Amino acid sequence: MGVVGILLSLLLLMYLAYRDVSVILLAPVCALLAVLLDGDTPLLAAYTQIFMGAVGKFVVSYFPLFLLGAVFGKLMDDSGCVMKLASLISRVAGPERAILSIVISCGILTYGGVSLFVIVFTVFPLCSSLFRQAGLPRRLIPAAIALGSFTFTMTSLPGSVQIQNMIPMKYFGTTSFAAPGLGCIGGAIMFLLGMLWLNLQASRARQRGEGFDGPAPNAGREALESAASSGGSVSSSASPQSVTAKVTDAGTGSIESASEDHTAALPSAWSAFAPLACVIVLNFVFSQYVLPGWKTEYLAEAKFGSTDIERVRGLWSTILAMVSALLLTIVLHYRCWERLKKALATGAQSSLLPVFNTASEFGYGSTIAALAAFATVRQAVVNIAPGNPLVSEMIAVNAMAGITGSASGGLGIALEALGSTFLQRGIDAGIDPQLLHRIASMSCGGLDSLPHNGALITLLIICGSTHRQSYRDVAVVSIACPFIATVAVLILGTMLGTF
Repeated sequence: MGVVGILLSLLLLMYLAYRDVSVILLAPVCALLAVLLDGDTPLLAAYTQIFMGAVGKFVVSYFPLFLLGAVFGKLMDDSGCVMKLASLISRVAGPERAILSIVISCGILTYGGVSLFVIVFTVFPLCSSLFRQAGLPRRLIPAAIALGSFTFTMTSLPGSVQIQNMIPMKYFGTTSFAAPGLGCIGGAIMFLLGMLWLNLQASRARQRGEGFDGPAPNAGREALESAASSGGSVSSSASPQSVTAKVTDAGTGSIESASEDHTAALPSAWSAFAPLACVIVLNFVFSQYVLPGWKTEYLAEAKFGSTDIERVRGLWSTILAMVSALLLTIVLHYRCWERLKKALATGAQSSLLPVFNTASEFGYGSTIAALAAFATVRQAVVNIAPGNPLVSEMIAVNAMAGITGSASGGLGIALEALGSTFLQRGIDAGIDPQLLHRIASMSCGGLDSLPHNGALITLLIICGSTHRQSYRDVAVVSIACPFIATVAVLILGTMLGTF
């Protein structure tokens, strides 16, 4: 009965999240349903001591990353840096390579630390213009943005400061640069396969005489105005309901007018790119050269969590790099205190919903993992390939990401429940924790893009598309391609080790 309760709660979570129910409300209800059917744990104790304890634990661990990422994204957007970089790349590539321009633009911005949905909100006007000029169907825009924002730069490339690459550090004692060679190979596979598919679809569309299909719907037009007023930061775990509210409560301006506002006084190319380079370079320098030389014996004390520098090195280096990039952005692009104060406040506020949505999903997973019936599920997963924990890790993370419709939420749930098991089995099998990190991170970017994913629904709304029009192409580039890349990296890592 306990296993039935877990499955029922998971199906209910997936269905109601698809039906726009807030995850913050839905997660504890579904978790307590599983507790009730399990029958061995008191409901109130499960809620206050397990669910809420896990929510608090997640916020304590990752709120700095959500906060700094949201503020950095808002400053980059408000200063015009995002639009400048995207416009520059599109000019270099040319309008005939519209898909490549969009993918590279989104990839550079995501890898540099800009929030995924700051990118979507800001780049969509450029996408619309380039696709119209190239005569490409509008239905391919969501897939192009998804390939650049939701795949290789989110989970695969070493040094990415997206949360999906940060979570495994805590469980495996690694940094964001774990398994750099394998990560680059995986990222290249995702990019190349995704581009092959999108170019093939564009070619077929031209052969059929399919064009842009007219102007973008109002939903997409209103979305950009929402981004300008709210900071545009929505995590991949944000509920569709909250996202829709942001879109439909927006102003009445058009895509074209919003784009003109962004391009009225854009910064120079070097000053727009400098903060992104700062994040990547300093993150590497701090994690590999600076922090290992610090005297941090005090971390062994109980008041600091009885830990060591290897456990916190990745988090500390990311925080230091992001703070440095924020300061550089302010120095280069802000002269008005009131404008800066407003941007900082908006960015900070926009971090709250994403972190609590993801924390609620994490609380749900932790509650499920505490149930007696979950031992059966755990045993089934870890026994899939007892000689190679990378296989069971890939399956477990993909499954939880798909069930929750969230890459970060599913990754956190899977590693909280099974991370120590994967690590110990990996050590016993001679597998480098860096490889465990890379497989876990890449796996969460697979089945998370099922139709109920909040980020996907938001992307379609902004682009004025429907699941029927665009989901097949999005699924290929953000589910099939990452899955193939993860399998390839798993095989290479098993055969050659970590590099």
